[in-house]
Amino acid sequence: MAPYRLDVISLAPQAFAPLLELGVIGRAFGAGIAELHLHNPRDHAIDRHRKVDDVPYGGGAGMVLKPEPIFEAVESLSREDTRVALMTPAGQVFNQAMARELSTVSHLVILCASYEGVDERVVESLIDLEISIGDFVLTNGGLPAMIIVDA
Repeated sequence: MAPYRLDVISLAPQAFAPLLELGVIGRAFGAGIAELHLHNPRDHAIDRHRKVDDVPYGGGAGMVLKPEPIFEAVESLSREDTRVALMTPAGQVFNQAMARELSTVSHLVILCASYEGVDERVVESLIDLEISIGDFVLTNGGLPAMIIVDA
């Protein structure tokens, strides 16, 4: 049986490194029961400054993650059984039932939003599930994604 695979796309992938070593979840990764792969969308940016933010398509306040690096990152990771989740305060609230459901997915890609979120074209084209850990706003989706990985 293939291990459960988690791919996280984050502007701060280094923040996830402790999960690979801590407690039960670290042992699961160490034993090959699950795999955690970390990706920075900047690695898929095409300009020399590796820019990943832009104004929202169609206007609006703030900055969002540009669609091109996200599309490239997800496409490079996707396989037939891939589900893509976006961490966002507007998503479905994460609970134990969702944790159980996600544990049956053999490949989960988690996109950690930053700035004001992601370009809406990403949501419309790539996202299977929007997940929230509660009714509040954090600086990015990294901490919520760590909760999903740990659960």
